[in-house]
Amino acid sequence: MLKRSAYITELLGYREKHIIKVVTGVRRCGKSTLLELYRKKLRSLGVEDTRIISLNFENMELKDLTDAENLHRYVTKKMVKGKMNYIFFDEVQMVSDFPRVVDSLFIKKNTDIYITGSNQFLLSGELATLLTGRYITINMMPLSFREFADQYKKSPGPERIYEDYLRYSSFPFALEFGRDLRQVKAYLEGIYNTIVMRDVAARRNIVDLSALDSVSRFIFDNIGNLTSIKKIADTMQSSGRKISVPSVESYIASLAESFMVYRAKRYDVKGKRQLLINDKYYVIDLALRSTLLGEKSLEVSHALENVIFLELVRRHSEVYVGKIGDLEVDFIAMRHGSPLYYQVAATVRDSAVLKRELAPLLHIHDSYPKYLLTLDRDPPAWHEGIRSMNALDFLLGKDGE
Repeated sequence: MLKRSAYITELLGYREKHIIKVVTGVRRCGKSTLLELYRKKLRSLGVEDTRIISLNFENMELKDLTDAENLHRYVTKKMVKGKMNYIFFDEVQMVSDFPRVVDSLFIKKNTDIYITGSNQFLLSGELATLLTGRYITINMMPLSFREFADQYKKSPGPERIYEDYLRYSSFPFALEFGRDLRQVKAYLEGIYNTIVMRDVAARRNIVDLSALDSVSRFIFDNIGNLTSIKKIADTMQSSGRKISVPSVESYIASLAESFMVYRAKRYDVKGKRQLLINDKYYVIDLALRSTLLGEKSLEVSHALENVIFLELVRRHSEVYVGKIGDLEVDFIAMRHGSPLYYQVAATVRDSAVLKRELAPLLHIHDSYPKYLLTLDRDPPAWHEGIRSMNALDFLLGKDGE
């Protein structure tokens, strides 16, 4: 099992805090494995097995416990009186009326509760209403570039690792297939069909699965491009498919809820406000894109943008596409309410390209950090207060952030 150390550290930070820990993330990103690793860590810290109550509701043997009253009765009977009990519910959305079970256990003394599930169910509806102010979320993602690189016993170099990262997927279990691209693609097709054709369709009661698939593929084919909901609807209608703007909006919202795609909203740097039109979209895994669209060309800069965006989402709670006048800043990440600015390019060794990429950052007249990230293997440099560095070094955490 992969260590996923950053997430373990985050969970340990909330250990025995009187708050429910909700782990969200795209299917197959490793949520169940994370909880298994965390339980192993607890045991190493002296927690007895009798105080760990762990239930995965995908297990058919637990079918009777998907009834709320049965589950509540079972857990309370298993709890050790007078000591802290660690309660783990995996795929908890399969339990009827599960928010009330979680809430009832939460108000008891000596309970430390951790739950995961298909994300489209967890933070909506009754859970959010009933448990407002009683839970925190830990947003889990597939492997970061740094985590992926850590799997190499002997590093072939960051550039080669980056090629593998894009080709063989960031989903943890894909590592089991080695360099068998056929098996990797078959695995990724299964993930896509499970999320889009089953989870998303069921969530929104979508009957026209072909239209949902078409919208999904459109997003995967246009990562890093400014896109409006109306533009997507118009494009699909021009190709002969009847689909309304509200339907497209609903489909994309569902894809975002499942963490299959991410919407990057635009932010006006001067006006310090979000803009309501022409967002950008990025996808959870570029190998998944290749699986869906074939070896359809993707600009090197757009691929790098996608990877950098996901890394910023890992590090920061808010990430936007910036606008300053007629210029665009690739990303603005909010750290404790203060902005960090990022421009991303494949290469800036051509002086005209360097000037173009620096221009948006040079128009921002504040003292917050500004980065230019490229694949150029050149020494770090400064351009009028803008730090230029290799993007792979940034992804490996060598930026000091």
